Amino acid sequence: MLLNAAEVAKHNTTSSCWIVIGGKVYDVTPYLERHPGGAAILVKQGGRDATAEFRTVHSPDVLEYLPTGSCLGAMDPAALAALTTAPPASTPSPSSSLSSSSPSPADPGPPHIAHCVVASDFEAAAKGAFSHNAFSYVSSSANSGASLRGNADAWARVRFRPRVLRDVRHVSPRTTLFGHASPFPFYASAMGQLGRAHRGAEAEFVRGLARRGAHGMISTESSMTMEEIAEAFRDEQRKISSQAKSPNQEDEFPPSQLHFQLYVHSKQSVTVSRIRRAKAAGFKSLWVTVDTPVLGKRTADRRLQATEALEIGLEQAAEQAGFGQRSHASADLFQPSLSWEDLSWIKKEWGGPLVLKGVQCAEDVRLALEYGCQGVLLSNHGGRQAHTAPDALTTLLEIRTYCPEVLGKLDIFVDGGLRDGADVLKAICLGATAVGVGRPFFYALGTYGSKGVERCVDILSEELAMGMRLLGITSVDEAQPERVNASRLLNEMWRPEKSRL
Repeated sequence: MLLNAAEVAKHNTTSSCWIVIGGKVYDVTPYLERHPGGAAILVKQGGRDATAEFRTVHSPDVLEYLPTGSCLGAMDPAALAALTTAPPASTPSPSSSLSSSSPSPADPGPPHIAHCVVASDFEAAAKGAFSHNAFSYVSSSANSGASLRGNADAWARVRFRPRVLRDVRHVSPRTTLFGHASPFPFYASAMGQLGRAHRGAEAEFVRGLARRGAHGMISTESSMTMEEIAEAFRDEQRKISSQAKSPNQEDEFPPSQLHFQLYVHSKQSVTVSRIRRAKAAGFKSLWVTVDTPVLGKRTADRRLQATEALEIGLEQAAEQAGFGQRSHASADLFQPSLSWEDLSWIKKEWGGPLVLKGVQCAEDVRLALEYGCQGVLLSNHGGRQAHTAPDALTTLLEIRTYCPEVLGKLDIFVDGGLRDGADVLKAICLGATAVGVGRPFFYALGTYGSKGVERCVDILSEELAMGMRLLGITSVDEAQPERVNASRLLNEMWRPEKSRL
């Protein structure tokens, strides 16, 4: 039996809340108290067609989180057309990429992209272009923000030791990531829900990466399915191949590749399905996130969700939001019992390069090698998980000091806080394979679309090449430890002999 619009429209309260997604009606009343984004956003869309707003943030895959029996059936197509469309949860400014309208004279929109000359300029532009909800999501950090600040500070605490009178007319930052050519030793980090920033979401994002040959990591929590993202990526690569190239264009930008970031779900069957889908879609390596047994305390998110709940009179929900009983990630998304032994079945299912994402001490890097991993990503999740977690550069120094035997046997990646392409060289000098860059790409995508992604790559790569010349090297192979002074970080690095009570 097809449901009609009048019946659906009645269910718009906390006691009975129905929403329409993709022509199907879902009773989300039992889910209100469990919804990662809080009850308020669902109640605001109760009795309405929420498809457009849903797809802004979520992939259809997340419907699997709903309780069994939530789908009440399909709507009559004619009735669906008459049903009120849900308003955006947080209306962006006219300049936002989420708005299809042209900027008004009163709001000239973001600065021209030509004004973005360093990666941090994209954040400044995004502040005026993003909705408050979207900007809070991407800029937020854990607890007081100490881990986030520590990430940025660490890069400045390492100094270069340039050599002069070197022939640096020709420099090449090219490298390889798991056997695949990359024009530079940095990549776009995994970022969830890119649809919050741009209507094109991950499809728009990977198009920009493809046009610059950049590697990118795709999040489990994307706004699009992994198959949709992979197809958009391949489609862009086909367009690039069909276009006339300059003689050196292919050498300058070798074909980029996508890698998949995996959250291990509480249900093993869900994780296995994701791994198999990622493999079938053509992702080149699997990066298993290991720093999220639970979601960190995202302070700004909690305040925002409390505000949204209070706006519609949900006082109890607002109070719960302040204690983390509302978050943008479902509790089922994480597996708190994940252990080293689980790597065996994950490796078996994947059958390709496996990276542990979120390693934060030398002992775990040694274990990663013992358990047969091909790489580790030293990361504190962009300062969004543990309070006062170590920055990646300090952990890298810890590895050099206490388990140097892993160098050359594992690919070691770092991320967190990088805003200057020249700083990539600091990580490479200390033994890293490549550096992940996250938030600048999110801001660039949301404000300028794929063109912003391209420009962000161009800014970082130009700074990288200039940094190589000023450091006196012509290839990343020449980026050796003696080219940097990391003594300030070494002074603060953990040392077992100083940690005994």
